[in-house]
Amino acid sequence: MKHIAVFGFSLMSLELMQRLQQAEHSLVFISQDCAETALMTAQGFTCQTLDFRNDDQLQAIGIGGHIDTLFCFFPTDSDNVFLTISARALAKDLTIISIVDDPESAEKLLAAGANKIIDPYEICGRKLHEMLTRPDISNILDHTVFGQHDLNLVQVPIPPGSYLENTDLSGLDLNAQYNVILIGVVDTDQGEELHFALDDTSRRLTAGDILVVLGVTADIEAFKAGLSVAG
Repeated sequence: MKHIAVFGFSLMSLELMQRLQQAEHSLVFISQDCAETALMTAQGFTCQTLDFRNDDQLQAIGIGGHIDTLFCFFPTDSDNVFLTISARALAKDLTIISIVDDPESAEKLLAAGANKIIDPYEICGRKLHEMLTRPDISNILDHTVFGQHDLNLVQVPIPPGSYLENTDLSGLDLNAQYNVILIGVVDTDQGEELHFALDDTSRRLTAGDILVVLGVTADIEAFKAGLSVAG
């Protein structure tokens, strides 16, 4: 069983804890504000009120001990940076995931010791693709950041003979055709790097390329079925 601590009150914190199965994870919500912990307690969650700037109090709730994963969801980047620095000093192997409000703060959080950054302004970019190698984390993000249970981020390979072969990214409008959003393309001949769709519209697609798309299950399945249509 994983032991997870969530710091900071927000809709994302609430959604995260609701989506995680408490039978499979030991969850605790942490805040400095008694009103916030009261709200989360009313939702049925285990909560603690403490000063996250006090190392003794962090250790008392399991940082440096039994806590495996820490989510830093404070609304201000400075608080998330401070918590990350403190937690990393106490626990070298702790997995720390932090939200970032200002994209320029991402480097500060990584330097402070965060393992992963959730950037709401770039959540569909390279950082999210990297997280696909961690299914437990990507599943959490699917249900919290996007706020819809059936919304999925999926990798779809282009089959030989597909109508998408030799098509430029600039010519695609998957949202209009299938109600799915194209995040980017992985050209397997060049490696595993995600080429973000908005940054590389001149890229030409070939069979074997992997499309990273966002959408609900039914629309993604319809898109997969349509890929086999010859051009």
